[in-house]
Amino acid sequence: MDIKKIFTGRWQVAALAITSCLLWGSAFPSLKISYAQIMPLNVNAYDRMIFASLRFFIASLMLFSIILLNGKRKELFKIKKYFLALLILGLMQTSLQYFFFYNGLANTTGVKSSIISTSGIFMTVIASHFVYQNDKLNFKKSVGIILGFLGVVVVNLNRGELNAAFLFTGEGFLIISAAISAAASFLAKKLTGSLNALIVTAWQMFMGSLILFFVSSTGSGFNRLSFSPFTLGLLFYLAFISAAAFALWYTLIKYNNLGFVTIYKFMVPVSGVFLSSILLPEESINIIIISAMLMVSLGIIIINYRPKLLENKNI
Repeated sequence: MDIKKIFTGRWQVAALAITSCLLWGSAFPSLKISYAQIMPLNVNAYDRMIFASLRFFIASLMLFSIILLNGKRKELFKIKKYFLALLILGLMQTSLQYFFFYNGLANTTGVKSSIISTSGIFMTVIASHFVYQNDKLNFKKSVGIILGFLGVVVVNLNRGELNAAFLFTGEGFLIISAAISAAASFLAKKLTGSLNALIVTAWQMFMGSLILFFVSSTGSGFNRLSFSPFTLGLLFYLAFISAAAFALWYTLIKYNNLGFVTIYKFMVPVSGVFLSSILLPEESINIIIISAMLMVSLGIIIINYRPKLLENKNI
């Protein structure tokens, strides 16, 4: 089986990228349900980080199991040369990004969070223009970015009014989270050029989750977290989302232009709202949500329309 062909084909890239985004999108309603069931109202930032660390630790174990079952034990442990880079990636992608994201989200509205989180897409696409020779911005890509961003704005206008208030521990943390995620994408692409994408994903999640756990354990009251068979099932589902989505995404950015693939991330907040409308009683689907999804989809179609835009060479 030609793995590269699967992850560089015209429709395969679109299908796999959208699958990753749908998985990430499903995390929004799953997290809302989990928080309501697992964490009471008096939790603090450390408690939220404990929950996040458990999620990513379990995700890393899932990936380690898959790697071992595929007979890649020697490759899994031959990371001495890349240990520091993997540690830095874990610190950025799992520890720092989710520390700032989870706590920023707690200090601002969901409306502004969804819009601000898309700033990472712009950062990655624009930085790729300067970093890589074959990942330049062009008219069609710019139109797709604008449509994608407008789709996210439209879907969030359905959920409340935007305001100009700015709080460093709210909106500021979300911007920092987006910047860290964008920077981590470049390091992940470099690492996946030398290592199997599953191995990179597993090790960065494992290391990042341990850092997150040890830091958050200094201020978390473990007794404030309430688990049941149902919430444990949700925790394992969230871990599966992380394992599957990041593994797919790292493999896609290994074989394709980073800026090209990143544009699909506009599907994450839109699909999150769409899936929340289906899974959460207080949410509902309406013409605004459908319009937003159509705008994001149209942006992606425009970017993919010409075959020349789909010639994703290795970088």
